[in-house]
Amino acid sequence: MLLLPPPNVLWTLVVLLALLAIATLAIKGWQWTHPQADLDSLQARMQSWWVILTCLGIALLLNRGAVVCFFALVSFLSLKEYLSLIPTRRVDRRVLFCAYLAIPIQYLWVWTDWYVMFLIFVPVYMFLFLPMRMLISGETEGFLRAIGTLHWGMMLTVFSLGHIAYLLMLNPAGNPGAGGAGLLLYLLILTEGNDIAQYCWGKSLGRHRIVPTLSPNKTWEGWMGGLLTTVLLAIALAPGLTPFPWPVALVLGLLLAMAGFIGDVTLSALKRDLGVKDSGTLLPGHGGILDRIDSLTYTAPLFFHLTVFFYFPAEALAPGSQSIIDQLLRSLSDFQGW
Repeated sequence: MLLLPPPNVLWTLVVLLALLAIATLAIKGWQWTHPQADLDSLQARMQSWWVILTCLGIALLLNRGAVVCFFALVSFLSLKEYLSLIPTRRVDRRVLFCAYLAIPIQYLWVWTDWYVMFLIFVPVYMFLFLPMRMLISGETEGFLRAIGTLHWGMMLTVFSLGHIAYLLMLNPAGNPGAGGAGLLLYLLILTEGNDIAQYCWGKSLGRHRIVPTLSPNKTWEGWMGGLLTTVLLAIALAPGLTPFPWPVALVLGLLLAMAGFIGDVTLSALKRDLGVKDSGTLLPGHGGILDRIDSLTYTAPLFFHLTVFFYFPAEALAPGSQSIIDQLLRSLSDFQGW
């Protein structure tokens, strides 16, 4: 059933599509006036962005279930790409099947709004079950490397990304203007906007490398430009998509910019270790899907837990309960006899 998202979310999607259309036309215009310019990679990037934004927009226009399925698919493709990169043992094929099976179960906890199981299923139960299942094969050589790489892959592609979808389950009363969909869009825009801004600032002003051994294209100028851009975006978008006042938005912008950078270079370290430039070819112009969601593996859990734990009303998780801040204030008032 077609169920339109809150107006603020709908208008944000329209603006994003308009900006993407303007950028696409600008690239085509530049190509027409400068036929010698090599813009193939940039055009491929824009085409991939059209696919990503269209799929996300359609999911948001349908219902929460469609969005949950969309991110479950992203987790599946990400884990599949990750496992295609790392060396795996032949005897572990059934273990890998169990890892894939964890994806629909993890997103089932999202869909049913079972917060506790969502938090502990992967990092507790799956992390205990997978080594046990791996030992059934009787092969101990390379055991620690095999289980360690599998655990890390599940944390990045299943557990971390699941936090994006769970934003939709938060109580709309805590964000009347845009609901959980607004928080989801806010996270995605800031994270991906930070990546784009770092790339653009680095290309135009970049001189001093930050981590030359991991990512030679990352520069201090690009990082600072991305940080400033993300903070400004966070403050500008907060009134329409979130319940955050501007000081909270400013802090979140800073934290997400730094977390996104860490996620980016962490996946760069993985690719360096494996001797590959891109994680795949699924998204032309970007590389693989891991190349596109690397920053989100760090920003998604950070944003979700900061929002819920410190600011968003906890009725979203347990009806009738209070947020941590409300509980602290109540305890303080009781202590002082207010």
